[in-house]
Amino acid sequence: MNKLIISLIALSLLALSSCVVSKKVTYLENMVVDSLYKTKEIPPIIIQKYDRLSINIGSKTPELAAPFNQEGGIYNVDDKGQITTSNTGTTTEKGYLVDKDGNIDFPVLGKISAEGKTLDELKGHIYNRLVNENLINAPLVRVELLNLKITMMGEVASVGLLNINDGQISLLEAITRSGGLTTNAATNEITVIREENGYRKMYVNDIENVDLFNSPTYYLKQNDIVYVKPKSAVPTPREDLTWRYVGFATGLLTLGVSLLALFNR
Repeated sequence: MNKLIISLIALSLLALSSCVVSKKVTYLENMVVDSLYKTKEIPPIIIQKYDRLSINIGSKTPELAAPFNQEGGIYNVDDKGQITTSNTGTTTEKGYLVDKDGNIDFPVLGKISAEGKTLDELKGHIYNRLVNENLINAPLVRVELLNLKITMMGEVASVGLLNINDGQISLLEAITRSGGLTTNAATNEITVIREENGYRKMYVNDIENVDLFNSPTYYLKQNDIVYVKPKSAVPTPREDLTWRYVGFATGLLTLGVSLLALFNR
């Protein structure tokens, strides 16, 4: 009987050595069915240094708008006031880069301060200058951000950059696009590092709590860094391989002891 008990214990240890119990992630665990939860309004995009902007000018008279559009290439005005354009093909990057001083170089209008403005504010500024300086009577101005990127780090399935084409993304959407969280993710320590007024600030979110909806980083902004902390230290590849060997050897030893105990009954 004692040998049988020893064998059962040994087999149980073998089973335990090959199984890993992990807690499943439950998003917004304390959310109540049919209850209403108000989220923050989607914040406007604030232009930052080194952003790349797409700015297009339209007009009922295309010739008037041509000098203000990059796709128009190099433009020339002849003695009769006729505008001709030629595309040199030398442009490798689309859009206007916001330089280290927060400005963009815009055709005809020259340097324009862009940093700290929303896209709509920059749009209004360009519109007013075109009208007030009698360049275009009723221009159509469109301004878009080309480099809305989020950095995903830590315990997510796919670490790297997310390119956001639709201009907005929530923290939950970013995690989903990165393949979700790993089993080692600390769901109550989803940090977002954001640049504000030249400084970096870290926010901590708990994705299992409905308070996430009220977080200032529920909606992400360009250049945000999302870092998911691990629940426990992540082993190096060498340490992981070592523990695999130890587990395998322990399992074989346990199995051997079990079989020996059974045969010696």
